[in-house]
Amino acid sequence: MPSGEQINSMSDSLDKMMYSFVVEDVLKGLFVYVPPGYVACVYDLGRGVLKRVYTPGLHLKIPFWQKAKLFNTQTIEYSVTKSFSVENLQAMGDVPIVAQTRDSKRISVEGTVLLRLDINQIPMIWQTIGEDFVSKIVRPTIRSRMRMITSRYDYNDVVSIRRDAVEVEAKNELERIFYPRGIFVENVLLSEINHVSDQAAEKEEEEQLHTTREMHYA
Repeated sequence: MPSGEQINSMSDSLDKMMYSFVVEDVLKGLFVYVPPGYVACVYDLGRGVLKRVYTPGLHLKIPFWQKAKLFNTQTIEYSVTKSFSVENLQAMGDVPIVAQTRDSKRISVEGTVLLRLDINQIPMIWQTIGEDFVSKIVRPTIRSRMRMITSRYDYNDVVSIRRDAVEVEAKNELERIFYPRGIFVENVLLSEINHVSDQAAEKEEEEQLHTTREMHYA
């Protein structure tokens, strides 16, 4: 059984991993420690992913036969920003999204999408999508939906007088796609929308295409 110091150390480490939905195994033996704000799912070699979700606390599992995975159930910020690093494909975020408005202006969109996992559907997510659902589902969906929605508005509307309408429409569209997959969309907040030159847009699109290819072959 882990000591109090070990549990506190694990808890501190998990607190530093708030950017991620999925956390690696904490204990590979008899016990599973689930800190506040997380739940654990168990993969059983004989029965697959169990439907039971372990809430915060200390739980037992069968060593070597069962594998526990922690999932973050708190609100997560998915940040679309220039400072995002594409090296970690499972990190919550993305580089600025290049899109085109209805009046054919090329724009670069930055902002934050607030997401949260549905506790009751986490076993289904792990079973059907896997641990890399950020790169499989979240990132490509946010990219495509933002491009689709901004194409319905003129440039001046997107950057100023109708920005709030763009945010609401983006939230509703993402909810429509994510909710059946066990992901809640709490809000969409646009921070920077800038007109970009064709050269800059091509460079950013090339970076996004490179990221997409890496996700495909990962």
